[in-house]
Amino acid sequence: MITDKLTRFCTATALNTGAAGTYLVGDVVDMQAARDIGQGVPIYLVVSVATTATSGGSATLQVQLASDAQEAIATDGSASVHAVSATFAVADMTAGTNVMKAIIPMEGVEYERYLGLLQITGGAAFTAGAIDAFLTPTPAGWKAYADGQN
Repeated sequence: MITDKLTRFCTATALNTGAAGTYLVGDVVDMQAARDIGQGVPIYLVVSVATTATSGGSATLQVQLASDAQEAIATDGSASVHAVSATFAVADMTAGTNVMKAIIPMEGVEYERYLGLLQITGGAAFTAGAIDAFLTPTPAGWKAYADGQN
């Protein structure tokens, strides 16, 4: 898997521990101009749990890849959303869990200058947990299979 520090949103970055709501997580990627990404090559967004998440209640997590004209990507719903993960319950967020591994769209909602991740917390607040998130053209995809019997 190839990664680049300029397309890494966060490394073992703590989840926001505020009440249910939307938060900007980690760094943003400055694309210098509004444009599509990849130029015909699929680019993957990979988000995984680095440290097992905990909550005093029943917190849920959803991650959005969003872009905005400003570096502090808006959390009020006005940012352009390009990809959305499934919703994960805190009990399912153990270290190593992939929250999202998806090809980001090259068409559709137009990309704005700054690209980043939004954390949508539902239910209760998180008390701990961290994620890794980055863009890559080559996500890890190795899987072990049973030995073939002839």
